[in-house]
Amino acid sequence: MKELAFRLQRGDDLKKSIEEACKDVNTGIILSGVGSIYEANFRLAQAKGYFVSQKDYEIVSLMGTISHGKAHLHISISDSEGTVFGGHLEEGCLINTTCEVVIGILEEYESVRNYDKNTDFGEIEFTKK
Repeated sequence: MKELAFRLQRGDDLKKSIEEACKDVNTGIILSGVGSIYEANFRLAQAKGYFVSQKDYEIVSLMGTISHGKAHLHISISDSEGTVFGGHLEEGCLINTTCEVVIGILEEYESVRNYDKNTDFGEIEFTKK
């Protein structure tokens, strides 16, 4: 496994920045994402709505997969009271002070995204090379 590590700065869009950094990555995983945001935007469970907020939050968890430069990411954030919110990361989640991202590039795996009629989404399928 190779690694890719970078730091995002204030105003950077978290999802767009990860996809830009991974544009040439065939198959990868988020190993770590630590930082803060001042604007949140993510889809809630069962795709029944969005959490959109313009407050300061800490990123307490960032996880996901990369397939051919496209990211499937989930995020958990906490507010100043320690309340945690989470969901499917969308564009529009903006970095506050910093975000340190580490990605593992899985060189021994191929990934493809195929439509799954059971989920009604394009789902990633992994194959060992």
